[in-house]
Amino acid sequence: MSVVDHNAIDVRPRISEAEVGDYIALLKPRVMSLVIFTALVGFFIAPGHVHPVIAFTSILCIAVGAGASGAMNMALEGDIDALMTRTANRPIPRGRITSAEAMAFGLTLAFFSVMTLGVLVNWLAGGLLAFTIFFYVVIYTMWLKRWTAQNIVIGGAAGALPPVVAWAAATGSLSMEPVLLFLIIFFWTPPHFWALALFRSDDYARAGIPMLPVVAGPNATRLQILAYTIVLVAIAAAPWPLGYFDAIYGVTSLALGAGMMWLAIEVYRHREGKQASRATRRLFAFSILYLFALFATLLLEVVIRAIVPMVVG
Repeated sequence: MSVVDHNAIDVRPRISEAEVGDYIALLKPRVMSLVIFTALVGFFIAPGHVHPVIAFTSILCIAVGAGASGAMNMALEGDIDALMTRTANRPIPRGRITSAEAMAFGLTLAFFSVMTLGVLVNWLAGGLLAFTIFFYVVIYTMWLKRWTAQNIVIGGAAGALPPVVAWAAATGSLSMEPVLLFLIIFFWTPPHFWALALFRSDDYARAGIPMLPVVAGPNATRLQILAYTIVLVAIAAAPWPLGYFDAIYGVTSLALGAGMMWLAIEVYRHREGKQASRATRRLFAFSILYLFALFATLLLEVVIRAIVPMVVG
């Protein structure tokens, strides 16, 4: 007779320790909040009137799609998240959720967000949302992030698409305005994330991620930050003289752009010690304010356009 050691193989089903908060963390709430805000701007500056239920459905689907991308990103990056101080507390490195559970959660959310947007709103918006999720999970997470120092540059396209998806949901078409919003976010992403990467370069090096400061060095990164900031400020100001956005936006973009330029120059100038660290952290923090204020100004313009005819009438 053969003797079976029942202690050698544990066939008991795993009891998940995950709580609701762990699944919310998979959605990357801070990233999702930026997606929701930029999508709202894309939706509200679009021409025409949309039923409130359609508007709510569109924004909800875009938000859930962003959360699905975050969950699948974490499912695929559990190994490197465990090596980085900034991400070691996420649910998968802590053992609260398995990678398979996170992937199943993300795929489910992705399927229902895309199908709901396509069926209830329109398939142009649904298709763009599907492409956004695919680009972030497959092109950025699975390929670019681990293989090239240009990961943030190319991968930034995924984060820049939400206002385009929202415009398509509102109008069923595309136009130059959402393309301009896309370009602003696209060129904002490198200086924003490279500023973070400069003072988190040890984290990225430990995890083996070829972020620009790790591959090319901090000085080359500072030069790239300055170059992309110059392009960003020019592109952000261009919609005003081109006639797409009004003077309130134009003046605000120039003022905010001056702040971004000054901080980028400071990052380029200060390369060692506490001054260098302070400069990169200030640029990173201000870049968030920059994008929020720029897009909030567009919402303000929409409100003013709605109020002025009523006042005149």
